[in-house]
Amino acid sequence: MSEYLRKRFVIFLLVLLAQPVMSVLAGEEPYAPSHVDMKLQKVSEHVYFVQGRAGIATDNEGFISNAGVVITDAGIVVFDSLGTPSLAYKLLGLIRDISDKPIVRVITSHYHADHIYGLQVFEEEGAEVWAPAGAESYLRSEAAAERLEERRLSLDPWVNDVTRLVEPDRYIDRQETFELGGVRFTLVPVGAAHSDGDLTLYIEPDDVLFSGDIIFEGRIPFMGDANSKHWLEVLERMETRKLTALVPGHGAAARDPNRAISDMRRYLAYLRESMGAAVEEMIQFDEVYDTIDWSQYEDLPAFREANRRNALQVYLSMEAESFE
Repeated sequence: MSEYLRKRFVIFLLVLLAQPVMSVLAGEEPYAPSHVDMKLQKVSEHVYFVQGRAGIATDNEGFISNAGVVITDAGIVVFDSLGTPSLAYKLLGLIRDISDKPIVRVITSHYHADHIYGLQVFEEEGAEVWAPAGAESYLRSEAAAERLEERRLSLDPWVNDVTRLVEPDRYIDRQETFELGGVRFTLVPVGAAHSDGDLTLYIEPDDVLFSGDIIFEGRIPFMGDANSKHWLEVLERMETRKLTALVPGHGAAARDPNRAISDMRRYLAYLRESMGAAVEEMIQFDEVYDTIDWSQYEDLPAFREANRRNALQVYLSMEAESFE
C-alpha cells in the first residue's frame, strides 16, 4: 500500500471512530427515536397538552398517558413527563417548535411509571421537579425498582439502562400558589387517592385544571392500589369548581369538566356500592362479579383489561375497611 493510500485509510478510520461524538455535537437525538403520533393540542391561551392513546402501559411505545404544557412570557411549566425518555424528548421538540422560553419547572401529578420516566429529559434542561408528598413512598419502594427493570424489557429500547428514577427537588404537602409570566398556578395535593400521593394543577386566568389520574376521560381507569374511598371524596369536592376545560391524566381534554368529574365519581361510587354490598353479605368476589350489571361501562376502552381488577381491588379494600 502506498504512503498516500495508507494516510487516506488512517483518516477514514479516524472519521469512522469519531461518528458517535460528532452525532452528539450535531444535536442528534440522545434517546432511541420515538415513532408515535404525538401532537401538541392547544386548550386555551397558555395551555397545551399531548394525548396518549388508550391502552395498557406497553402499548404505543408507552405513550398511553397525557402531559401538559403551560407557556408564559417568563418560561414554561410542564405537567407530567410521559412514560419514556424518548417520549419526553419528542415532547420537548414539539415545545421548541412553538417557544424558545426556558422550561423552568416540571410538576408531576403522581409517581407512576407512565408519568415519570421522561423526567430526566427536562431535568437535563435545567427544570426543577416538583411532586406531591407521598411520592417518596413509591421512590423508596421495591416496586419502583422492579417496575423500572420490567419496563427496560417490555419497552426496550425506549426504556433502557440509562433510564433512571428522578428524585424531586420539592415535595408539595399543602395547597400553594405561584406566578410565572403573569400566569397564576395553584397546586392542590389531594393525598393518597389514585397513588401514594396525587395533586392537581389549576391554571389562571385560563380556568383549566390538570387532574392527573384523578380523572380518566372516556375509558375505564387503572386503580392499582388506589384508596377508592378518599378518591371518591376528592371527586365530590372537585364537582363544585367552575372550569373552562379539564385535562385528565388519560383521555381527551374535557370541555364539559363537571360531566367528566361526575362520570368518574359515578364509576367509583358504583364499584364501592356493588362491592360493599358483597362484603356486607360476605359473598365471595368470584361469586358476585358476574352477577353485577356492567353494561353502562363494558363498551368503554380498557374495560376488559381493567374493570375486573378494579372491582377486586375495591372489594379487598372494603373488606379491610370493615375491620377498621
